[in-house]
Amino acid sequence: MALDDYEEILKHYELHETIGTGGFAKVKLARHHLTGEKVAIKIMDKLALGDDLPRVKVEIDAMKNLSHQHICQLYHVVETSRKIFMVLEYCPGGELFDYIISKDRLPEQETRGFFRQIVSAMAYVHSQGYAHRDLKPENLLIDGDHNLKLIDFGLCAKPKGGLDYHLNTCCGSPAYAAPELIQGKAYIGSEADIWSMGVLLYALLCGFLPFDDDNVMGVYRKIMRGKYTVPKWLSPSSALLLNQMLQVDPKKRITVKHLLSHPWLMQGYSDAVQWQSKYTLEHLDEDCVAELSVFHQQSRESILELIRQWKYDQISATYLLLRSKKARGKGVSLRVPPVLKGHGSTTSPADLEPEKVMTKGEVPGLNQLPPAFGSMEILDAASASEESPAEEFLLQAQRKKQHPSHDADLEDREFPASTPVTRKVASRKDGNKENINTQAALGKEMPLMLPSPKTPFPKRQLEAQVPTTPFQTLAESQFPAATPTKRPASPTEPDGCTAAEVLHQARALPGDLDLNPAQVGSSQKKRKAKIFGSLERGLDKVITMLTPSKKRRCTRDGPRKLKAHYNVTTTQLLNPDHVLSDLMAVLSKKQVEYVLSGYTLRCQRHWDLGRVSLVFELEVCQLGTAGVVGIRRQRLKGDAWVYKSLVEDILSSCHL
Repeated sequence: MALDDYEEILKHYELHETIGTGGFAKVKLARHHLTGEKVAIKIMDKLALGDDLPRVKVEIDAMKNLSHQHICQLYHVVETSRKIFMVLEYCPGGELFDYIISKDRLPEQETRGFFRQIVSAMAYVHSQGYAHRDLKPENLLIDGDHNLKLIDFGLCAKPKGGLDYHLNTCCGSPAYAAPELIQGKAYIGSEADIWSMGVLLYALLCGFLPFDDDNVMGVYRKIMRGKYTVPKWLSPSSALLLNQMLQVDPKKRITVKHLLSHPWLMQGYSDAVQWQSKYTLEHLDEDCVAELSVFHQQSRESILELIRQWKYDQISATYLLLRSKKARGKGVSLRVPPVLKGHGSTTSPADLEPEKVMTKGEVPGLNQLPPAFGSMEILDAASASEESPAEEFLLQAQRKKQHPSHDADLEDREFPASTPVTRKVASRKDGNKENINTQAALGKEMPLMLPSPKTPFPKRQLEAQVPTTPFQTLAESQFPAATPTKRPASPTEPDGCTAAEVLHQARALPGDLDLNPAQVGSSQKKRKAKIFGSLERGLDKVITMLTPSKKRRCTRDGPRKLKAHYNVTTTQLLNPDHVLSDLMAVLSKKQVEYVLSGYTLRCQRHWDLGRVSLVFELEVCQLGTAGVVGIRRQRLKGDAWVYKSLVEDILSSCHL
């Protein structure tokens, strides 16, 4: 892995843990240095993508042209010879699909609120000349305010002849595909999207699909007939709307224009669905422009010119993230990252150079598969690309030394157990042209250190900049003994500063501290003792980890503590080990293969002549409430509804 691939992204973002994986991509949580905002960075390997690379280009081009309150915002794109980085809006609520299965089905009023947002997004997409062509609950994310964000434009189309121009490519997911696509006829993209919206509405209201069967051909036959069951709990108005959308003849289907003010969508609302974008790229926010102008010490006109180029570079990302902060009622301010906080420093993030990092090598005793693996194959490309525990720990520790003040920044983080972000890029290798449900992803990735500052730290901040302990990361579950308690940040070091505040501090900082020689000698000795004591302790831990004769402690000291989330099932049991044993017994009985890591079970199921077609995780966790044990579930690969059925069967068979 060439470190040059990460050079540009690490100038502007602090990378954290992986929150989503797929066949050829990985999604990492990150924090933007200047705004402090959380983002999701989708990292893709161009070589591994192969024939799917053009589809990624289509997605990027579409997302650059679409800006809407119910579409996941693209902030920044970085492309190297081997990698593509997409910096995207972070949606902590995860997929709408997981939310549906957590509640079995949604009540009509809640469904109406969600569906109005879907109609708003799709009306906007169609108004811009695009057809999405892969609309389903897995491609809708829930943000921090419980609003929906549409993702995955890898299969979208923008006909040169306009949206009424006929398309021929059969794509999307079989269960949501319109009859005209299955028949191989030329079709209009917006009409096919309406059918998919009807299937999605049915899934929200019923908790299952209108057209379902054990094999794809059975699904196709039911779609062609257009016959589905109307459950008794559906209201007459809901059933009528579904009938208007799920018309086999596309010319008889209701249009998006008529959906905006449809009686069912108007119940409880005084206004029709507002589809126009609240965040157009043409009208720039004056407050955000002013802050960028002050920070970069450039004129307002020059900043406006840079933003309006919309290169989706650092300037675009900073503006869009500032706009997002303002929309949530937060202050429009930029801060100097810890690596730039110096005595009167005016260094720009673009001026930083990354540190040289030693190449990745095997760590004795840490590259072997656990005994539970047996002769089982590695689950997918993503599992093979995970960083080794020792490397993750070492590099995160180094990164922490460069960013000690970020401890305080990250104290308030809430990471849901499952946060897939943007995922499905169709693969031609699937054999089945219509069944496109493959996650884009990263084959192999190396964890990296953040850049080091070119300017020295101020004297009175030096002590705060040198941590006494390595960075506490996710690796603590693998190396619990090497993760001491975090030290609070020094009160003399600001957590984050606006441009004006930094300039004021630079002017106010004295050139020399007025200390007598005795005080200077004493403070320097203490500082040196603290620095070298920290380095020696860190070195001892590194040697301990890298020495083959040293045995590591048991990695399963206890389950993770998580907040209640809709992809976590609570249990009546108080002992997490009993829950874990029960789960493993049921998985063996159901002939589901698994690998145990701590309290996490990575499971897989075979179909289709022995091919792995479903991969998911079950993790025993401790919830915030004292004594409550839960089971976190997350689908990693495979059909969402097959996953739903299997996991429900597993959990119902456990003694929970």
